[in-house]
Amino acid sequence: MLTDGRRAAAPLPAASADALASSSALSSHIAACIAAAGGWIGFDRFMELALYAPGMGYYAGGADKFGSAGDFVTAPELGPVFARTVVAQVAQLLAVSAPNVIEAGAGSGRLAADLLLELEARGQLPDRYGILELSGELRARQRATIGLQAPRLLPRVHWLEHLPERFDGLVLANEVLDAMPVHLVVWNADAICERGVGVEDGRFVWCDRVADGCLRERALALASDHALPPGYLSEVSLLAPAWVAQWASILGRGALLLIDYGFPRREYYHAQRDTGTLMCHYRQHAHGEPFYLPGLQDITAHVDFTALAEAGCAAGLDLLGYTTQASFLFNCGLTEVLARTPASDPRRYLPLASAAQKLVSPAEMGELFKVMALGKGIDEPLIGFVRGDRSVTL
Repeated sequence: MLTDGRRAAAPLPAASADALASSSALSSHIAACIAAAGGWIGFDRFMELALYAPGMGYYAGGADKFGSAGDFVTAPELGPVFARTVVAQVAQLLAVSAPNVIEAGAGSGRLAADLLLELEARGQLPDRYGILELSGELRARQRATIGLQAPRLLPRVHWLEHLPERFDGLVLANEVLDAMPVHLVVWNADAICERGVGVEDGRFVWCDRVADGCLRERALALASDHALPPGYLSEVSLLAPAWVAQWASILGRGALLLIDYGFPRREYYHAQRDTGTLMCHYRQHAHGEPFYLPGLQDITAHVDFTALAEAGCAAGLDLLGYTTQASFLFNCGLTEVLARTPASDPRRYLPLASAAQKLVSPAEMGELFKVMALGKGIDEPLIGFVRGDRSVTL
């Protein structure tokens, strides 16, 4: 089955024969799901299968995903400076709630290892560090990373396959929400349509149907609040806000710390952003073709932080802060973290300074990435939001 759909504008690196065979198997599985559903599935279902189909999806496969050898670079993969800075907020939240952490979607395990080492140095190790991870392959990789970097702390780490019934402490999600499946919606002059996926001549193709149910209600509300021109295409996430709201019934005293790229709603659905934010990542190349080699590339969408705040607050959480990653890291002491390594030692200092530049530069991650805290029973102002809080923009 041919699976490349609309090819990316720039040539992408060639995949190995084994990788192509794996992608072909997943494509056949997705095509079978489309046939079983009557010839059409919503894009959210396609994205779910491409990323999470057991044994075949992108996050279930064994290829490198994180860092320079993978498809994209996350903040923890840039080096220890991210964890050395974020730990200030982590430590404060553990002190005012409970000494427990759950990290959702821990990637390679690098952030978990770095945070545990930093918390140990502060004398504030959590009693338990949980990792909420669905992928068996990633669980194994996380265990190996923590075992290599912090073997004495591995006994404190445990893995979860589903949300707990009750939890006090910190829930940390770094670049998790962007990979939750989203719906695609087209606001036409005469109808609001959901963009889905069919199969034609052995290829995945776009197919639109009139939206209904909760998706239609959400799309109508967005249209009433924003001047969306005919043909406007964007994403609507129903899953990420629901995930945030679910924590409201789980948290006793604690907080969600959410770090991801995205916008408040008024920016997300700006009239000039008329093709949405959907993006794919393959071998350090970013492109907009989700049908290209399913299972071998990441598929993401930016986060609507207003939707997260609304869902969390409606379910009983408090909005504790919202700001850019740059402001958050400076508030948490990034400058002081860098000052611990003398600039006269370029071998050690320059990698830290280079990573810090990527983390806070407006042209890199500093402005596009946002940080939001939602919690329950937390009365103390959070240090990560003492300056530059943008909650009023949500």
